[in-house]
Amino acid sequence: MDRTLYVDKYYMTEVDTFENSIYCHHALMGESFISEHSHIKGQFLYTEGGIVFLRTEEKSYFLPARHYIWIPGGIRHSIYPSSPEVVMRNLYFPKFDTDTDFYDNVNIYPVNDFLIEFIMFTNRWTGNIFPDEDAKFSIAKAFKLILPEISQTELPLALPYPKHEKLKAIVNYLEQRIEENISFKNLANEFEISERTLARLFQRELNMSFIQYYTILRMLTALKLLLDEKASVNEVAMRVGYSSLPTFSNTFNKVIGVRPSEYVKNKNLLL
Repeated sequence: MDRTLYVDKYYMTEVDTFENSIYCHHALMGESFISEHSHIKGQFLYTEGGIVFLRTEEKSYFLPARHYIWIPGGIRHSIYPSSPEVVMRNLYFPKFDTDTDFYDNVNIYPVNDFLIEFIMFTNRWTGNIFPDEDAKFSIAKAFKLILPEISQTELPLALPYPKHEKLKAIVNYLEQRIEENISFKNLANEFEISERTLARLFQRELNMSFIQYYTILRMLTALKLLLDEKASVNEVAMRVGYSSLPTFSNTFNKVIGVRPSEYVKNKNLLL
């Protein structure tokens, strides 16, 4: 069977066929992307083997190994794996009376050892799990219910899309020169704009400061280098503009939740 047609079939038609079922799907991607779509059920997505880029109408999300993303029902999104070897583990849930506002937002969270064991337990499930399958449905439902309890810290692994033409050019400039440590003052001078105006532009258009945006951009680039190019931590630090390895490591830890050395050690844990 053609893999693309198979993937299209499950996420376009089968997920929402039965309103009250929990749908489970584990798959090796083996393709370049999953086109824009939405589903009524909320989606838990965990990946192994590389980064998954997920785009909504407002933001671009970077989902690295040992993290999961929650996607509320109705959110249009497309999925771009960093390589054909990426494995996606998906659980799609209907709404429950016990749902809180935790399930209303797209967010990325680190995965602890307990949740990894739970995720791997779901590997035995494929397709629909119905409410009358008491034991299996209760376990799957508990998986959803436990997420807010063990997901206390969402990580800012997303960058909003600029709509302002000048800010698009500025962001592109930063991306193309990621190895340089570009100061806010030099950036303002390069684009012949006052620092005050530039600061307001970032805050108004992207809802974050220049330093927040620039730091996340550098750390997400570092993640990609660590996973896709298998570069050393020292090399990655330099390639994203950090001359100090401790500073890079501390910043990576603050944004990603683990130190880069620990991330490299753990990234292939489940492969």
